Amino acid sequence: MDDSFLAVRARGITKSFGDVVALDGIDLDVAQGQIHGLVGPNGAGKTTLLGLLLGLAVAGTGHLEILGTPVGRTFAAPDGVAGFVDGPGLYPSLTARQNLAALAALRGQDARTAGIDDVLRQVGLTDVAHDRVRGFSLGMRQRLGLGAALLTRPRLLVLDEPANGLDPAGKKHVHGVLSRLAAEGTAVVLSSHRMDDLEALCSEVTILATGRVVFSGPLSKLAAEHRELDYRLVTSDPQAARRLAAETPGLHLADGTGGRHGGDALVVRALVPTLDELVVRLVQSGIALRELAPVVSPLEAAFLALTEPPDAKAQPQGTDTQPREAGR
Repeated sequence: MDDSFLAVRARGITKSFGDVVALDGIDLDVAQGQIHGLVGPNGAGKTTLLGLLLGLAVAGTGHLEILGTPVGRTFAAPDGVAGFVDGPGLYPSLTARQNLAALAALRGQDARTAGIDDVLRQVGLTDVAHDRVRGFSLGMRQRLGLGAALLTRPRLLVLDEPANGLDPAGKKHVHGVLSRLAAEGTAVVLSSHRMDDLEALCSEVTILATGRVVFSGPLSKLAAEHRELDYRLVTSDPQAARRLAAETPGLHLADGTGGRHGGDALVVRALVPTLDELVVRLVQSGIALRELAPVVSPLEAAFLALTEPPDAKAQPQGTDTQPREAGR
């Protein structure tokens, strides 16, 4: 990738807190106009990395460029960077509109020309613009925090769990805003435990485990045909579909009785080409396929496979198998 199109370029980034290594040789590229997901278990170092991008901390060693500007050893992010870590900072006694006006004033903006009303519309808070934030739900606070970041018209937007507490309407607003920003050239780094949000929004993801990158690249690589997944199928003839599945080479019945997936559902484990073969057989046999979906999303399956400790499956039930906490 041409470095001139990178909003973030990190090479060999390390960060320690005393004897705890939070980040251990991190490389990261985020292109302009890209929504890049950041995934990892608790303690993987996600929050530490987001803090570096926002200028809230500095790396111990390594090289970091943000929006083409090398980041030095001071607590400051280049102009054009906005976002929040550990939730947005808001004034609970002020209204939504007053919060945005106060933040605009702190940045030297004129509240009358800062686009506050447009921002409130974008995040779906126009109807509660004059309500005090202390009465807001978590999801409404998250949307207002996103609105505060939008006031700066950022070229790099860094968000930590922005989907926390969102109802379907709030989720629609946030997804729409982020997709529009990316389409206009803004780079977005999005940390979330919500795999469905990441799969819906992100073109690439980076997975961290104990402070190290264990995968970074397009989502299509995680959903590649070399990884077996469990799939749930609902057909017009469950018994005939089960017989065909049992006769398909390389395909395994993952739930022979339907069990918790429902008596009419067939759950199979297969590679993508093998699953395709089963679908062809169903169609040729005149069996209608009414539903086909992975039981666990490809991203979640890859996340578990890449971040689970090697001996986790061998541990007796009830044994503590949590990895050493490397960072926030």
